[in-house]
Amino acid sequence: MRIGIIGAGMAGLSCAHALQRQGHRPILFDKGRGPGGRMSTRRIDTLQGEASFDHGAQYCTARDPAFVAQVERWAQDGHAVRWSPAGADAWVGTPAMNAPIRAMADDCDVRWNTAIDRLHRDGDGWRIGDVRFDAAIVAVPAEQVAPLVAEHDGGLAEAARSSISDPCWTVMAAFAGRVPIDRDRHTDIGIIGSAVRNSAKPERSGPEAWVLQASAEWSRVHLEDDRDEVERTLLAAFAQHGGVALPAVLATSVHRWRYAKAAMPERGPSECGAFWNGDLRLGAAGDWFLGPRIEAAWLSGHRLAALISGDR
Repeated sequence: MRIGIIGAGMAGLSCAHALQRQGHRPILFDKGRGPGGRMSTRRIDTLQGEASFDHGAQYCTARDPAFVAQVERWAQDGHAVRWSPAGADAWVGTPAMNAPIRAMADDCDVRWNTAIDRLHRDGDGWRIGDVRFDAAIVAVPAEQVAPLVAEHDGGLAEAARSSISDPCWTVMAAFAGRVPIDRDRHTDIGIIGSAVRNSAKPERSGPEAWVLQASAEWSRVHLEDDRDEVERTLLAAFAQHGGVALPAVLATSVHRWRYAKAAMPERGPSECGAFWNGDLRLGAAGDWFLGPRIEAAWLSGHRLAALISGDR
């Protein structure tokens, strides 16, 4: 089948790879400029060279045997390496967190810079943009699923509405010298949910670089705050936690993730980790079916492909 997939994040690309192996012809559409999504990496020029920041997911865990095998393949290809500060089963992309998803996208037909705000029924198929497909898949955050599918599958739309993602304010800061704090990763320190010395991750270069991610609770309350105020608040909280004076700041950047971490739906078709309506040939995949992890998104995409294969 010719299958259109809205969303070229981990779930969409995982599903596309599995569908290609089954002989299908998937085409992905994504509003982003390129691969990354919540595995994005941002680079900023400074007086001490380029600083890089993994400003979404800091690492991924690999526990399911199928995903363990996939991560080991990425490692063999130089796209990932273990990262012990986050645990024995934790991995990071190399030379940046977006490396695995970039490699996946290279093997797929992805239409970047293409926002899709509606799914059109076309006879017994679907139209996405100006392209007709035999089947359609939505692989975007739950909050973006319901508007796309509500007129076609009320049950899927209801399940998506019941999944509320946590937001996250993220501050990236490059410093002129080393921040005098021993550990490279800190979690749950007041209003900061995660603080990571990104420059200490494997195969990173450039100046001292930290990624500070506010807690979900603080981010939700301050979601519409001014970016400069968010930056000042998180940097001050970080310095207070460490009990140190921070070195001179070379550069900063702030990012607001409205849909940072997915929550599983309170009701609806999530038992198998994906959704497939065989009558309409309409599917959905994403971490919101299984939990807020990169591994969950990858597994959901694969499980959707298996559902489609079993329906043939």
